[in-house]
Amino acid sequence: MTTTPDVRAVSADIALSLDPQAAPILRNARPDIDEQPMSRAQRILVGVFVFVPMLALLAAIPFFWGWGLSWHDIIIGAVFYWVSGLGITVGYHRHFTHSSFKAKGWLRVVMAIAGSMALEGPVITWVSDHRRHHKYSDKEGDPHSPWRYGNDAKALAKGLLWAHMLWLFDPNQTSQEKFAPDLLADSKLRKVDDWFPAYVAVTLLGPALIGGLWGMSWHGAITAFFWAGLVRVTLLHHVTWSINSICHTWGDKDWAARDRSTNVGWLAIASFGESWHNLHHVDPTCARHGALKGQIDQSARVIWAFEKLGWAYDVRWPNEARLNGKLSPEATRRLGSMTVRNEKAAKAANPADRTAA
Repeated sequence: MTTTPDVRAVSADIALSLDPQAAPILRNARPDIDEQPMSRAQRILVGVFVFVPMLALLAAIPFFWGWGLSWHDIIIGAVFYWVSGLGITVGYHRHFTHSSFKAKGWLRVVMAIAGSMALEGPVITWVSDHRRHHKYSDKEGDPHSPWRYGNDAKALAKGLLWAHMLWLFDPNQTSQEKFAPDLLADSKLRKVDDWFPAYVAVTLLGPALIGGLWGMSWHGAITAFFWAGLVRVTLLHHVTWSINSICHTWGDKDWAARDRSTNVGWLAIASFGESWHNLHHVDPTCARHGALKGQIDQSARVIWAFEKLGWAYDVRWPNEARLNGKLSPEATRRLGSMTVRNEKAAKAANPADRTAA
């Protein structure tokens, strides 16, 4: 595939399906790429966010032998990983990008803040990039397809590196006015977006403060900053980036997608269910990505809990009628829990259909 997207493209079908009220804005001809490219200072800042935590991970083994890893660090790191990771998967991705469910105003703010703590960029920037990815998935215009340079081994190796992290340094910025007008119209989300530097400080210095107070020592603060701050951010980054690279290259295809998206089971727990990526590209607004039996999807369970508590509503659970016929011939599992069953549709398709209840 070629490397330069058509900046004159004006199709807004994905964003319109997410927010029909934005139609008057989206029907105005807007380019996919913002006229203002990323500045050198912004690219340097991205480099700091990407490489400083990564250097900490590379130093983890010798640091471990010199300082040790305490249970305090593990617990603090796990809590921050869970909060910031779910902020990305439940908040940034399933709620803000794809409107898989609606949420109370306070919960929207909390999810946006939690996602910001993953250090993957402000919410409106993240959503804009991801909506553009779905519009052009694995085609010209996709900001991070591993098939960008071709299909042979050398091109794919280069494409994997691009899809995993190098695309972050592309000076061409996705137009927020075109791809996220609904979020730009939300004053509370714009404030969260503007306060992103503050959440960077919280996600890095918070573990150090907790670790220092818990152990009542500078040693506890330093080790918590290293393990629960820098190393935790690096691990979460690479898990998230693996969805862009690995889950568009290798894996299982349980669903008949029009792109190269796959399911990668061994990434499911670390990614909170995001690595069930094949169904996500077949049915992007579905709140559960691991819709088949045995596919662990922690993000879907959190959304289920929000719904039970009355914090989330209009959840788009896997729908048997909508998904009938989209399973690939190789799929052997049936639809699992949280599925909206449709007995008439199932019987009409096949009384013994593997997707029936």
